[in-house]
Amino acid sequence: MNETFNIFLASPRGFCAGVERAIETVKQCLEKYGQPIYILHEIVHNRHVIEELQKSGAVFVEHLEHIPRGEVCIFSAHGVSKGVEKQASELGLRTVDATCPLVNSVHTMVEKYHLLDYDVLIIGHHNHPEVEGAAGRVSGRVYVVADEKEAREVSVIDPDKVAYVTQTTLCKDDVDGILNILDKRFPKIKRPRSSICFATQNRQNAVKQLAGRSDLLLVVGSKNSSNSNRLKEVAMQCGVKAHLIDDQNDILPEWLKGVEKIGITAGASAPERLVNGVVDWMMRHGGGDIKEMEGIKENIHFKPAVLD
Repeated sequence: MNETFNIFLASPRGFCAGVERAIETVKQCLEKYGQPIYILHEIVHNRHVIEELQKSGAVFVEHLEHIPRGEVCIFSAHGVSKGVEKQASELGLRTVDATCPLVNSVHTMVEKYHLLDYDVLIIGHHNHPEVEGAAGRVSGRVYVVADEKEAREVSVIDPDKVAYVTQTTLCKDDVDGILNILDKRFPKIKRPRSSICFATQNRQNAVKQLAGRSDLLLVVGSKNSSNSNRLKEVAMQCGVKAHLIDDQNDILPEWLKGVEKIGITAGASAPERLVNGVVDWMMRHGGGDIKEMEGIKENIHFKPAVLD
């Protein structure tokens, strides 16, 4: 291991506006309605955030039936299907919709094209809550396309009436390959403006810039965080060794062997305090200069959700 190495921090990194809104929604509900506040699924995909909110009185459930009648239930930032909304109403729950506004825009597009009698393709990962929520906004003629193989095989009713949307946390480079196939199969496919969220794209661009300066790149984020996994993939596609870590405790000292420049970024659901912990660890293990990369300043903020 070198005696010292330099540290480069991506910009932007960490919390996006949708995640900030979702977390603030939970905190305000706890303050207004008291404990417990129930949340369907993880409010955002980060272990540390979940544990912190649990200590404050939030209860995370996987099924609405586990919430007592009349209690407050928050829908996560990933969004839910219309079926879930209906079930919550039937169970007498008081719901708060913390769906990210950018995810809501995807819901709107799915519903719009469905009403126009189009087959709707959702480019995204099977079983991801955001994709399940978007697909569940309509009944029938909606299909999830996860990769180029599925793009070649997906079957639609009318090839002239096809539209697509994308999961907001995907990597643009991966989506482009799928879209090239869909364009050839369905020349009249409706191409709405990109539904990959601006924060996701900004963080991926920052990683590409960071990769040019790094021998090793660490992405702070939980293993079930789609956008964090994409950041790791982007780094590796740039030819840089990369690891996804929950926090400083996941770092293995042998990763630093022969490394002179280390890049650090964080997924959109990872708190900045975790990045600070990683930097502190690095400084104790040979870290030298710390440089913040130049990047896009994000000034968008969303108001917290309110009780329906």
